[in-house]
Amino acid sequence: MQNSDLEKTAVKVSIITILMNAALMVFKLLAGIFGKSYALISDAVHSASDVFSTVIVIIGVKISAKKADKNHPFGHERFECVAAILLAVVLFATGIGIGYSGISNIVTGEYKNFSVPGVVALIAAAVSIVVKEGMFWYTYIAAKKINSSALKADAWHHRSDALSSIGSLVGVIGGLCGVKILDSIACIVICLFILKAAIQIFWDAIKKMTDEACDEDTEIGIREYIQSCEGVLRIDKMLTRMFGNRIYVIVEIACNRDLPLYEAHEIAENVHKGIEEKFKTVKHVTVHVNPYNFEKSESDDI
Repeated sequence: MQNSDLEKTAVKVSIITILMNAALMVFKLLAGIFGKSYALISDAVHSASDVFSTVIVIIGVKISAKKADKNHPFGHERFECVAAILLAVVLFATGIGIGYSGISNIVTGEYKNFSVPGVVALIAAAVSIVVKEGMFWYTYIAAKKINSSALKADAWHHRSDALSSIGSLVGVIGGLCGVKILDSIACIVICLFILKAAIQIFWDAIKKMTDEACDEDTEIGIREYIQSCEGVLRIDKMLTRMFGNRIYVIVEIACNRDLPLYEAHEIAENVHKGIEEKFKTVKHVTVHVNPYNFEKSESDDI
């Protein structure tokens, strides 16, 4: 899949989720106000942050899809990681704000003055859970399809919102049962879910920006493919590194030392092209050919 196709898919998914989040935000805010649920109002603020974070994802994906240029000869894929880091910061700040309000209400005793939430707040919290979980799977499936770290981060943002809505639901139920403090406790629970998601997103983006090796299954698959290529007698060395959501591969293969240069080059080219065609997340492969010494290898086996 070309970068332009990845961009179109990510932008399409992001625009749809922005519209859904905006509608959900207004719905939860009104339900929280009329249903007298502070936790639901906090949850609506979280949905508002979802709209902003998805805009960041769109910007990051658009920049990362740009072709290599003089200043960025290896491409712009890491800008998607930058978007994911910004998203993590937004999430973290949102979580801190919601958690602070919940703790403040408990410490000052302000929760005692809360009105009893109405049934509309209960319905809104339940609807939010279903909608946000659906948005998570919609975004997550698209993210896996195009291997987008920023879009995957946005998907987990939706999942954290679904979990926080569960906290809102608990708070509303507590209020209906006369246990008003549950509303503020729910805000603290929402905060913890958001902070956890923020840290996970931040750490994943950092790993992809520090040349971490690709996942073990992909690396094993690449090794097995190289070993199956005609003319490859041995893999002397193989390194992989993540560049944003793409993989760079550096491999040293051993071929018959008596082969003409053009034949050894053809074997290397077949390995190069084959990996890039078979593994769509691989952006570039560098293949070095070493001479295979049959006599030395046989003596080593004795």
